[in-house]
Amino acid sequence: MQCPNCNGKDIGKIGSQQFYCWNCFIEMSITGDELTVHQVEADGSLSSLDDLFTDDERKLNW
Repeated sequence: MQCPNCNGKDIGKIGSQQFYCWNCFIEMSITGDELTVHQVEADGSLSSLDDLFTDDERKLNW
């Protein structure tokens, strides 16, 4: 699995179908065959970054 933001492979699993990129500090969740991408805010809330990526960039390539 590669991060759609930085293309890094330093991805950690933080929950069931949830992952975290240690290079650019974004959280990803698997929904069907797509990733949903979020930025973790200072207060711990999540902001969606899905609009920054095309559907092809968010498709899972296993």
